Amino acid sequence: MFGIPGKQAITITPLAAAQIMRLMENGDTKGLRIGVKKGGCAGMEYTMEHVSEIDPNDEVVEYGGACVIIAPMAQMFLFGTEIDYRESLLESGFVFNNPNVSESCGCGESIRFANM
Repeated sequence: MFGIPGKQAITITPLAAAQIMRLMENGDTKGLRIGVKKGGCAGMEYTMEHVSEIDPNDEVVEYGGACVIIAPMAQMFLFGTEIDYRESLLESGFVFNNPNVSESCGCGESIRFANM
Protein backbone atom coordinates (compact mmCIF):
# COMPACT_ATOMS: atom_id res chain seq x y z
CA MET A 1 0.00 0.00 0.00
CA PHE A 2 2.74 2.49 1.00
CA GLY A 3 5.63 0.47 -0.38
CA ILE A 4 8.26 1.10 -2.98
CA PRO A 5 8.14 -1.40 -5.84
CA GLY A 6 10.82 -4.05 -5.40
CA LYS A 7 11.53 -3.11 -1.76
CA GLN A 8 10.04 -4.86 1.26
CA ALA A 9 8.23 -2.64 3.77
CA ILE A 10 10.23 -4.06 6.69
CA THR A 11 13.22 -6.32 7.24
CA ILE A 12 13.40 -9.26 9.63
CA THR A 13 16.64 -10.43 11.22
CA PRO A 14 17.40 -14.17 11.36
CA LEU A 15 16.85 -14.19 15.16
CA ALA A 16 13.45 -12.51 14.79
CA ALA A 17 12.50 -14.90 11.97
CA ALA A 18 13.35 -17.90 14.16
CA GLN A 19 11.18 -16.59 17.00
CA ILE A 20 8.29 -15.76 14.65
CA MET A 21 8.46 -19.29 13.23
CA ARG A 22 8.26 -20.70 16.78
CA LEU A 23 5.14 -18.58 17.37
CA MET A 24 3.64 -19.72 14.06
CA GLU A 25 3.91 -23.38 15.14
CA ASN A 26 0.95 -22.89 17.48
CA GLY A 27 -2.26 -24.10 15.84
CA ASP A 28 -3.69 -22.29 12.87
CA THR A 29 -1.37 -19.23 12.89
CA LYS A 30 -0.43 -17.93 9.44
CA GLY A 31 1.82 -15.20 10.76
CA LEU A 32 2.38 -12.38 13.20
CA ARG A 33 0.49 -9.11 12.59
CA ILE A 34 2.22 -5.95 13.74
CA GLY A 35 0.61 -2.56 14.06
CA VAL A 36 0.52 0.61 16.10
CA LYS A 37 -2.10 2.10 18.41
CA LYS A 38 -2.46 5.19 20.55
CA GLY A 39 -1.14 4.72 24.05
CA GLY A 40 1.81 4.99 26.38
CA CYS A 41 3.61 8.08 27.59
CA ALA A 42 5.12 8.92 24.18
CA GLY A 43 1.79 8.61 22.35
CA MET A 44 1.90 5.34 20.34
CA GLU A 45 2.62 1.67 21.03
CA TYR A 46 3.43 -1.32 18.85
CA THR A 47 0.92 -4.16 18.74
CA MET A 48 1.51 -7.82 17.89
CA GLU A 49 -0.98 -10.65 17.47
CA HIS A 50 -1.26 -14.12 15.94
CA VAL A 51 -3.14 -14.13 12.64
CA SER A 52 -5.26 -16.95 11.26
CA GLU A 53 -6.63 -14.96 8.31
CA ILE A 54 -4.73 -12.47 6.12
CA ASP A 55 -6.73 -9.46 4.95
CA PRO A 56 -6.25 -8.47 1.27
CA ASN A 57 -5.15 -4.96 2.40
CA ASP A 58 -2.43 -6.29 4.70
CA GLU A 59 1.21 -6.03 3.65
CA VAL A 60 2.83 -9.47 3.94
CA VAL A 61 6.59 -9.86 4.43
CA GLU A 62 8.19 -13.31 4.50
CA TYR A 63 11.73 -14.18 5.47
CA GLY A 64 13.16 -17.64 6.08
CA GLY A 65 9.74 -19.19 6.67
CA ALA A 66 8.56 -16.41 9.00
CA CYS A 67 5.54 -14.35 8.00
CA VAL A 68 4.90 -10.81 9.28
CA ILE A 69 1.66 -9.11 8.38
CA ILE A 70 1.48 -5.32 8.63
CA ALA A 71 -1.93 -3.88 9.46
CA PRO A 72 -3.11 -1.39 6.81
CA MET A 73 -3.24 1.62 9.16
CA ALA A 74 0.30 0.92 10.41
CA GLN A 75 2.06 0.60 7.06
CA MET A 76 3.11 4.24 6.79
CA PHE A 77 4.51 4.20 10.36
CA LEU A 78 6.47 0.96 9.94
CA PHE A 79 8.00 1.38 6.49
CA GLY A 80 11.76 0.85 6.72
CA THR A 81 11.62 -0.85 10.14
CA GLU A 82 13.95 -3.72 11.05
CA ILE A 83 12.46 -6.30 13.40
CA ASP A 84 15.02 -8.02 15.61
CA TYR A 85 14.79 -10.36 18.59
CA ARG A 86 17.06 -10.06 21.61
CA GLU A 87 17.60 -12.16 24.70
CA SER A 88 19.41 -11.20 27.88
CA LEU A 89 19.52 -12.42 31.47
CA LEU A 90 16.66 -10.13 32.46
CA GLU A 91 14.41 -10.01 29.40
CA SER A 92 13.75 -11.17 25.89
CA GLY A 93 11.57 -9.77 23.14
CA PHE A 94 11.18 -8.22 19.74
CA VAL A 95 12.99 -4.96 19.05
CA PHE A 96 11.76 -2.52 16.40
CA ASN A 97 14.53 -0.44 14.81
CA ASN A 98 12.23 2.11 13.19
CA PRO A 99 13.68 5.10 11.32
CA ASN A 100 10.32 6.90 11.57
CA VAL A 101 10.46 7.23 15.38
CA SER A 102 11.46 10.65 16.68
CA GLU A 103 11.45 9.75 20.38
CA SER A 104 10.55 6.98 22.81
CA CYS A 105 9.66 6.92 26.47
CA GLY A 106 12.16 5.94 29.16
CA CYS A 107 10.73 2.45 29.63
CA GLY A 108 10.89 1.75 25.88
CA GLU A 109 7.22 0.73 25.61
CA SER A 110 5.91 3.69 23.62
CA ILE A 111 7.09 5.87 20.76
CA ARG A 112 6.38 9.09 18.91
CA PHE A 113 6.68 9.44 15.16
CA ALA A 114 8.41 12.34 13.43
CA ASN A 115 5.33 13.62 11.60
CA MET A 116 2.80 13.47 14.44
